[in-house]
Amino acid sequence: MAARSPAEKIRSNLPKVPGVSRRQQYSASTKRALVDEASKLFTKQGYAATSLDAIVGSARVTKGALYHHFSGKQAVFEAVFEKIETDASTHIRKALKGSKDPWEKALIGLRAFLEIVQDPGYQRVVIQEGPAVLGYERFREQEERSSFGLVQEMVRAVLEASTYDLSSEMLETFSRIFFGAMSAAGESVSTAANPKVAVAQVETAIGFILAGIRSLAESGVSLPDPEDLLAGGSE
Repeated sequence: MAARSPAEKIRSNLPKVPGVSRRQQYSASTKRALVDEASKLFTKQGYAATSLDAIVGSARVTKGALYHHFSGKQAVFEAVFEKIETDASTHIRKALKGSKDPWEKALIGLRAFLEIVQDPGYQRVVIQEGPAVLGYERFREQEERSSFGLVQEMVRAVLEASTYDLSSEMLETFSRIFFGAMSAAGESVSTAANPKVAVAQVETAIGFILAGIRSLAESGVSLPDPEDLLAGGSE
């Protein structure tokens, strides 16, 4: 008996969903199998070395089935990228569930993120190839719908828990600065000769920054007003 294809394995476990036809379920399972197999190939071989023939061959479906769901290889890559980022966000949210303290949650979220950036699929698809394949603007759009949104939530919670009364513009500025730090941290871990050492260094550095912000806030040190800087620069 021949081994079942990835799509067939997914189909065999499909539950009956009211209002959804078997044809629709099969179509969704085929798309999922294509994304899953493409993810493995992109992670192992990279985008340039992975052909559409290799993807459909691995998923054991026809090329027509692939074109039913995707316009081409870049569209497949984008679906893989989106799935990896969505899974990463889900992992971080699960890690955050056990804590209510915003400062503690920020550190927990950082640790969960640092676990993710050690995953070969995340390293290859998101960090290394995502910007080049998707283009900078599309890459940022995808990130802002997933990881950036989480960073925004954590930064906002931390700052709102402090004594600072920040405008929405300053909250956005802090979010983008921390997001940039997280992105740089992910890249440094993914390219490090010793990822465990790099993770410890990143956690120490960002943890120290968070501790400093908390200490300043609790000591009553006020945040400088950007308007004062603008006024001083115009003199």
